[in-house]
Order: sequence, then structure tokens, then C-alpha cells
Amino acid sequence: MIWTNIAIAAVVGWIILEVGWAAFLLVEVPILLVACGAGVWLFYVQHNFDPTYWERHAEWEFFNAGMDGSSFYKLPKVLQWFTGNIGFHHIHHLSPKIPNYKLEECHNDNPEFQIEPLTFQHSLKSLFFRLWDEKEKMLVGWSVLKKYKGQTVKVRA
Repeated sequence: MIWTNIAIAAVVGWIILEVGWAAFLLVEVPILLVACGAGVWLFYVQHNFDPTYWERHAEWEFFNAGMDGSSFYKLPKVLQWFTGNIGFHHIHHLSPKIPNYKLEECHNDNPEFQIEPLTFQHSLKSLFFRLWDEKEKMLVGWSVLKKYKGQTVKVRA
């Protein structure tokens, strides 16, 4: 890993010497912004989607948390490859030691891992989820607060 980091630093240094800081940053910064935005999006939608599984400590179950608390984000094959199969997030949560190149095979070979996939279109709804409604046991947006207006809400830690 150290040699890889040294090699990357050497290549970046050589590119900066060849094209200059300004040109390097004009190319690199937009790439980093797009990649970081995609990474944040993937992380967000794989943990904040409808329906999901959230339970208090006493009721929490490992298998249910892995299968229902993280998504199977169905991506096109090229994006699946670029993201290291992270769309098979439910399997990753059950066993993080499974290498990314084995996640799809693990999913296909085990009927218990066949869950409803989260599609890109359905994942857009997660942009509005901000709160967990304890009564309804679901993620909701700010608009649900109107429903509870004037009521005393218990907050549990």
C-alpha cells in the first residue's frame, strides 16, 4: 500500500510538473466533486429508503437489520462495476468480509438474499426523508410534523 501511495504521488507530481497546478486542478477538482457526490448519494440512499428497518436496541435483530435496513440498489452493469458492486449493500451489511467481486454471486446463489431492489427512480424519494416516525415505523419528511402539531411527543434516547 505504501508503494502504491508513493507511485500515485509520483504520477500526480509528474502531471503537475508537465501541465501546471492550474490545469491539473481544472481537471481534477470537477472529477473529485462528481465522484464525491456520487459516493455520498450511494451511501445516503442505501441507508435511507422506504421501506426500511429501524428498531430500538431491545428489539433489534442482526439479520433483519442487514436485509431490510440496507438496500439492494439495482444499478446498470457498468455502474455496478465502477462502484465495486456496492449495490448489493444488504449482503455487505450481513458479512463485510465478502469481497466486492463475490457479492453478486453470493446474491444470485442464495434465495434468502433475493429482496426487492431499490431502483434509481424509487431512490429519488429518499431525498425527502428526514425523520423517523416512531408511531408509523417509517422514514418521513418534514411535512409529517403537521400531523403531530399540538401533540406532546415523547423523545426517547
